[in-house]
Amino acid sequence: MHQAITHSTIVPLLHSFSAQDGLVLVYPWVPGQVLYHPTVSHHGGRAAPDSPMACFRRLPLPLIHAALGAILDAHLTVEQAGFVAVDLYDGCMLYDFEDHRMMLCDLDEYRPGPFTLETDRLPGSRRYMAPEEFVRGSLIDIRTTVFNLGRALRLLLDAGDEEEQWRGTPHQLSVIRRATAADPPARFPSVRALADAWHGAA
Repeated sequence: MHQAITHSTIVPLLHSFSAQDGLVLVYPWVPGQVLYHPTVSHHGGRAAPDSPMACFRRLPLPLIHAALGAILDAHLTVEQAGFVAVDLYDGCMLYDFEDHRMMLCDLDEYRPGPFTLETDRLPGSRRYMAPEEFVRGSLIDIRTTVFNLGRALRLLLDAGDEEEQWRGTPHQLSVIRRATAADPPARFPSVRALADAWHGAA
């Protein structure tokens, strides 16, 4: 993926080499906090008042909109390179609270698409995954990425973790509803279409 995709929001791969236990990937150090780290999160997870996700959700809306815009823009490059998102969730989102910059890391599961799912499910967080990611033999394509991004927009623009404190507009919510339709043909046909609709709603 890193050979095909370069974007200012995606942490670049510096080196890779084989070791006894597998492939080793070396990335540069990037300032910021991962919005959710399931293996080291404090009690309360995303909803804990001092968690990076809770701190992010308290930011002024213009800063959140800028962060969401960076995520969408990065995925325009992903789309142009012919890749689809796999395992995109808030654990891939690294936010620098001093410089107010969103970065994406740990995108190693991203794959050329479309492809047919040959296992019972793809890796990832259920909160972000499309229905087809749980069905062997299903088609995984750019509409799956649209769903993943729609869920990111929904979860990051909410003040809480139960999706009951929406901070956006009704128009933005309607864009998200289309992006996250259960039936892939009912979604936006591309990341570009989603991004255009989102920026129009904003």
